[in-house]
Amino acid sequence: MTQLSVALAATNATTSNTGGGGYSMFLILALAVGAFWFMSRRARKQQKAQQEFRNTLEPGDEVMTASGMMGYVVEIEDDAITLESTPGGSQTRWVRAAIAKKIEPPVVYDDEEDVEDDADLTDEERAAAADDAVIDVPDDLSSLPPTRGDDETDRK
Repeated sequence: MTQLSVALAATNATTSNTGGGGYSMFLILALAVGAFWFMSRRARKQQKAQQEFRNTLEPGDEVMTASGMMGYVVEIEDDAITLESTPGGSQTRWVRAAIAKKIEPPVVYDDEEDVEDDADLTDEERAAAADDAVIDVPDDLSSLPPTRGDDETDRK
């Protein structure tokens, strides 16, 4: 009986010395809930963006599935999308959620734009195009500033 009373007294003494124990536990719990909320918020934004992307798909779009298959959208029915791997090739049906991303067509440059080539310029035209303020080549070494205070090379 005395051992039990000593153990209870020791337990009461330790809990009374840590009076802020409940507050710190509440703070840790609040930080954990806040972290989970921010992480789930970011995940919800990503899911919403993916859903909007999948809703904007149209026939003719080139897409890639989550497994890596690339094809053109042929038909869209509710949650099923029919893809064609090559024009006139086989068609497969996919769940809308399996479409990972849209493949953007490569940028085609207009051939009518003539970009002036430096090979066609003469030396006089190149010299006229060069900015004298940028290109400043000294005639000799006397116009260069001294490199260091000593004129001798380092000898060890």
